[in-house]
Amino acid sequence: MRRRRPRILIVTPEITYLPEGMGNLSNRLTAKAGGLADVSASLVASLHDLGADVHVALPHYRQLFHIDIGRFISEELRTYLSKLPEDQVHLAEDRIFYYRDAVYSGYETENLKLALVFQREVINNIMPRVRPDLVHCNDWMTGLVPAHARRLGIPSLFTVHNIHSRETTLARVEDLGIDAAEFWQNLYYVSLPGPYEQTREAVPIDLLTSGIFAAHFINTVSPTFLREVVEGRHDFVPAPVRNEIRNKHDAGCAAGILNAPDPSYHPVRDDALVARYGPERHAEAKRENKLAFQRTLGLETDPEAPLFFWPSRLDPVQKGCDLLAHILYETVSAHWAEGLQVAFVANGPAAEVFTEIVRFHGIGQRVAVHPFREDLSRLGYAAADFVLMPSRFEPCGLPQMIGMLYGALPVVHDTGGLHDTVEPLDPDAGRGNGFRFEVYDPPGLRWAIEQALAFHRLPPGVRARETRRIMAEAAGRFTHAETARRYIELYERMLARPLVG
Repeated sequence: MRRRRPRILIVTPEITYLPEGMGNLSNRLTAKAGGLADVSASLVASLHDLGADVHVALPHYRQLFHIDIGRFISEELRTYLSKLPEDQVHLAEDRIFYYRDAVYSGYETENLKLALVFQREVINNIMPRVRPDLVHCNDWMTGLVPAHARRLGIPSLFTVHNIHSRETTLARVEDLGIDAAEFWQNLYYVSLPGPYEQTREAVPIDLLTSGIFAAHFINTVSPTFLREVVEGRHDFVPAPVRNEIRNKHDAGCAAGILNAPDPSYHPVRDDALVARYGPERHAEAKRENKLAFQRTLGLETDPEAPLFFWPSRLDPVQKGCDLLAHILYETVSAHWAEGLQVAFVANGPAAEVFTEIVRFHGIGQRVAVHPFREDLSRLGYAAADFVLMPSRFEPCGLPQMIGMLYGALPVVHDTGGLHDTVEPLDPDAGRGNGFRFEVYDPPGLRWAIEQALAFHRLPPGVRARETRRIMAEAAGRFTHAETARRYIELYERMLARPLVG
């Protein structure tokens, strides 16, 4: 970075791993509920590699940190991550974190308390100790920190990974030990606040919107999702969130920066695979992996069967489960002679729906529904010909990128980060990397699946040539080094710009 090495504090409630330099905790720090964890981990390492004085603050999940993520972190990655000194990792201490077996609770009130206690430790203890030049916060669980940073005159970046939020009151915030009276005017309230004494218990704070409102800059995790929110294309985005993102965008204080998959997702070095491979020998290796995957899930063992893999959580609100549920049986039936198969390795409310479809129609030899398991999910990417991601909306998405790395071409709805990463495949021209449908409805998804199957029917040499190209292009494009470079550019822009209020 061009100025004195600025000290960057990344505040995140989730992380997948931290460096060996942490001493006794090395290689065992993992607190993950979703893609935010992977992104936080690799961003920290990549920023350090590119010259930033990077620090990270996260809750001290003692029980979670004793779960070994073992073989899913490559030796290459361990070496790469070993650069971050122990004194640059700051654990928020409170017994509420110590005995947890998951980052988030099934109880919303408990999640709110976890978030507030974490932020109390960041505001009261970690920020005074680190004395950062810039604070980088992530999602609603860090939504109070930009308001505090603004009061201190410290630039803050707020990354919006998801549009979920929580509400609370100043009274609750202060009862848990945060002196919000010092920065209460920098927060966003669900209705017009009055004087402090009247507002304290009567007017709730929106935590996600507060983070956006108070931050000096914000970013979403894809350029297209930012544009969609600003243009009001998603009616599920709360009006306060949309308005504050639009305000930041119109002021020139918003950007879209794509995430990238964790570096351990690569078929050359993935220990979960039966046969590892690169672009040049993918066809033979994917056949071996497909047979192993089919046997594990109880599917018909047929290396020639077109296999569609669903790796995303089975969330009926976001992920497009309803579209596939409408067409699953008729699609499998229509392509029974081709041996079409669909495999789910995922958790979520819609799992019961697909399990019942399989049971009712007796198609367990062609459709498998299995709870998420890391090693099985990785094998699924290596086995599959196609990855299904018909998301209603997608702030970024990682499975479509991972699929390309493993030679499983994505079938996606044309939205958000899927638009930014998936281009329609044209084998004749040697362009594109997947299949996109524009209209979010069951026929749209069925059309895209038919396009994928048409590709699968092409001569093996053509399929192999295009898959090799797609794998190689993905390996060069979807990297955390590129993501970190974009963040450093944004940090430099923020540090060069005078603060206003």
